[in-house]
Amino acid sequence: MSSIRRSFWAVTLAAASTLIAVAATPGAAHAAGGTPLDLPGYGDMIVDEEHGQVYISGGAGGNGVLVTSLGGDYITTIPSQYGATGLVQDADTEWLYIAQAAGDAITVVDVHTYQQVARYPTGSQTCPTHLARVENVIWFGYGCQGGTFNGGIGRLDLGAEEPEAVTGQQPDNVRFQRAPLLTAVADCAEGPLVVGQPQLSLSTVYVYDIDPSSQTLTRRTSGTAPGSNLNDLAIEKYGDTFFTAAGSRNTVPAYATADLSGRGSYYTGYYPLAVAPAPDGWYLATGVRSTSDDIYFWETGGVQPISRINLGDDVVLAPRGLAWAQSVDHYWLYAITQSPTGGQPTLHIIWNPWTP
Repeated sequence: MSSIRRSFWAVTLAAASTLIAVAATPGAAHAAGGTPLDLPGYGDMIVDEEHGQVYISGGAGGNGVLVTSLGGDYITTIPSQYGATGLVQDADTEWLYIAQAAGDAITVVDVHTYQQVARYPTGSQTCPTHLARVENVIWFGYGCQGGTFNGGIGRLDLGAEEPEAVTGQQPDNVRFQRAPLLTAVADCAEGPLVVGQPQLSLSTVYVYDIDPSSQTLTRRTSGTAPGSNLNDLAIEKYGDTFFTAAGSRNTVPAYATADLSGRGSYYTGYYPLAVAPAPDGWYLATGVRSTSDDIYFWETGGVQPISRINLGDDVVLAPRGLAWAQSVDHYWLYAITQSPTGGQPTLHIIWNPWTP
């Protein structure tokens, strides 16, 4: 890491360290405060450490992406992003890609100017919602709310001479009731791509291999092991294991991408909503719909959580509402809460969750 970036992190971490304090030993810690965000709802969040920014989308019922500093200070709002939900960045973090669930397109925004520079239509009434990038290809889960198995997996090959969003070419003719969730390791050209159907009973998860030359998918394995009411999917840095947060479970289980064999589980209590492995793979954050402890922190493979956080008794964690940042020897966790009925989100920043 460059000396400039080390200095940037030192200053930013010092500014944020007073935001939220948590316990160093296993047990409940109350995390007060949070920054209300001027958005009607919540869709997705990613942390851009290189440029010191956090991007938070307003969901299918909103039309923008809000940008804050790593310390949570408001920078700007990117407007005219209709139903902005899924977010990813390119490998160099120079561009932000936005799934417009109410705009039938994937758009590209310059992270320096916050201006939209490209728009890729996905087709009328496709509602692209969730994104995962694998090298120069963005895979997206599409499908409109209220539809009857009108969802599917699409792709946008940014390395093509004339990139275009492709839908309707489903592996094994699999159809999804609504836009599926996706997760992948960004620099693994051959996958796996893990895809899951949210909010069904039971929720099926598929693991696909990717042909880098044709960008076609071949099913490696599939099953209903995660249970019902799937809320989140996350994959660890090497692509060998993935985690699921499903409402019917009282744990966040881990599975091998090779064959869905078990790789442990992390107790949360009922209705897990979010799961996020730390960038280095050493830690795991799990979130649950609860009026007491909302977030559990684990060492990967650990027996007991090393810390627990209560974000407030009158709010709940948003589905998929966790994201990490990491410097040389510090971790931040970003968490989104809403009222139990949804609506305006609030951003919480937790600094070194296991350190007093």
